[in-house]
Amino acid sequence: MQTSFTVATRGPGFHEITREVAAWVAAQDCRDGLLTLLIRHTSASLLIQENADPEVKQDLRAYFERLVPPSDHPSMSYLTHVYEGPDDMPGHIKAALLPVSLSIPVHGGRMQLGTWQGIYVVEHRRAPHRREVAAHLG
Repeated sequence: MQTSFTVATRGPGFHEITREVAAWVAAQDCRDGLLTLLIRHTSASLLIQENADPEVKQDLRAYFERLVPPSDHPSMSYLTHVYEGPDDMPGHIKAALLPVSLSIPVHGGRMQLGTWQGIYVVEHRRAPHRREVAAHLG
């Protein structure tokens, strides 16, 4: 079984898709299996992370901004792929560091996420985008 989810992002940050994915999984005729998710972009990522305290997402975003600042930051002067804006190559770097696919066990028709875990599209670009996440349940 396959589908895709479209996520409208509003710039950098974490966009939770747990409910949408869980609803699709529950509607399938698959009691036990493996859910695979893949984001179909090179400047965004997928992440399983805490979904209870919003400070976790704020701190993670701040950390990744410090780790990989925009290409117009003096520390990033070595970059050559800069013609698509100062957030483009850093977005590719962040997507190389974070997962672009996830595998989640399904048991009894439910994803086996932990109590505080959620599934997120992580947008690395400043402008809003429409991101597509491909899903396969088998």
